[in-house]
Amino acid sequence: MDKETLQKYAPMAVVVLAIIFQYNLFVTPEKLEQTHREILTEVSQVYTTKTEFNIVQNQLNDMSKKIDKIYDIITRNK
Repeated sequence: MDKETLQKYAPMAVVVLAIIFQYNLFVTPEKLEQTHREILTEVSQVYTTKTEFNIVQNQLNDMSKKIDKIYDIITRNK
């Protein structure tokens, strides 16, 4: 690389580097880890786990069975 080429493209390289740093186009590992923690916290507050869902689903199924039994008893007595 000769001196003329370097002088020709140096201003463009400086502008490109300035834009990269100004708009934070590259993420640092610290920022990535912080964002990851925020996402995990938000997801854990909004969504439920599969085991919790299964527990609630089993409870609802049990309630449905009990309601069906009560309905059968009521209809049989009439």
